[in-house]
Amino acid sequence: MVAVTKFIKELIIYDYILFGSLLTLFIIFVILGIVLRRKTFLAVFLVLFAFITLVAGSTFGYIAMHQYLFKNQTTIISQKKLSFTKAVVVYGTLKNTSDRDFKSCKITVSAYKVGGNKIKNYLFKFKPINKMSIIESDILKGHEREIKFIIEPFTYANDYNISLGANCK
Repeated sequence: MVAVTKFIKELIIYDYILFGSLLTLFIIFVILGIVLRRKTFLAVFLVLFAFITLVAGSTFGYIAMHQYLFKNQTTIISQKKLSFTKAVVVYGTLKNTSDRDFKSCKITVSAYKVGGNKIKNYLFKFKPINKMSIIESDILKGHEREIKFIIEPFTYANDYNISLGANCK
């Protein structure tokens, strides 16, 4: 319940426009399906299409809109596995490339395995060895912020890759 309340509080005007227009489309398709109930196949198709539009449109629309509105660029400057302790130090930058100021950014660094198989390498990204996040606040448009992560404990001895990403609002 807390997550839903937090999500609703963080919505912006564009989110309300997106969800409102998708709800309107949903209602139009359902009414159209009810009106055309004599043509069973078309009516069922319209109702199913209405539900698919509502679910997929709100999910993918929200993600795509936020990627467009809150564009950012993350870069890894350097990474070093420390020999005296079980840790990896990662230096990077986060640049605000959007047209709006960021109130907060959740910056995440992940370390994941690397193997000889391309498919396994792709799947390893979804289950990192170690993952760490920080939150940076108030990044103005066009500004860049340097960040430092210490991934600890890091006990993996084989080949690995580091990825850096940010989700800003």
